[in-house]
Amino acid sequence: MNLLPTATSTDVQELQPRVAVLPVGSFEQHGTYLPLITDTAIACVIAQEIAAAYPVHLLPPITISCSHEHAAFPGTVSISARTLYAVIDDIRTSLARSGIHKLVIVNGHGGNYVLSNVVQEANVNGPAASLFPLGLDWDRAREYGGLESDRHADMHAGEIETSILLHAAPDLVREGYSDADHDGGGRPFLLVHGTSNYTETGVIGFPSLASADKGKAVLESLRESFANHLGVLHASD
Repeated sequence: MNLLPTATSTDVQELQPRVAVLPVGSFEQHGTYLPLITDTAIACVIAQEIAAAYPVHLLPPITISCSHEHAAFPGTVSISARTLYAVIDDIRTSLARSGIHKLVIVNGHGGNYVLSNVVQEANVNGPAASLFPLGLDWDRAREYGGLESDRHADMHAGEIETSILLHAAPDLVREGYSDADHDGGGRPFLLVHGTSNYTETGVIGFPSLASADKGKAVLESLRESFANHLGVLHASD
């Protein structure tokens, strides 16, 4: 799959988008069957679905973010929350210079908590940024896709992530997901002890339940849900 947008400057000039879409992923372990770029790939897939349906300026992804809770597993790389904040702030400033004053951050990694603060501060003077998908968007997508697990139990490398990739990028999914289920329990101190305290394999979820059909339906639901975010941002125009 191609994770990068291929539009030309002329394409953007003709489209004249008022909203930019920025995928934010991560570079972290996802068990033995999903790649380190899983969150980036998923954020890009969602963003590409959005760009195919709405007149937005699709940006290339931020591929390394805040994955400190996965640091015990080989291959994981992180940047600080302040660095991620600064990069997105710089991107927003650059977009504004070119006349695009609205930004949707498509977040593929749940550990990027700082993105909520980025959006919170960006909207002090009126709607300028949104974080997508929100919990409600994910819940609707799970229901629409017929997923059997819930968002808490299926936290990492589970049913929903594996389903999305089975549909959109099956070449990224290796063998082994069908017998890799792991219930991580309550995980009250995940940010203290890290993921490794709750799973030896890196998996917290139920990938055996995954299917390409579920992944397709999840993306369809998210594409529809995005209209609400676009409407909120355009409300101040």
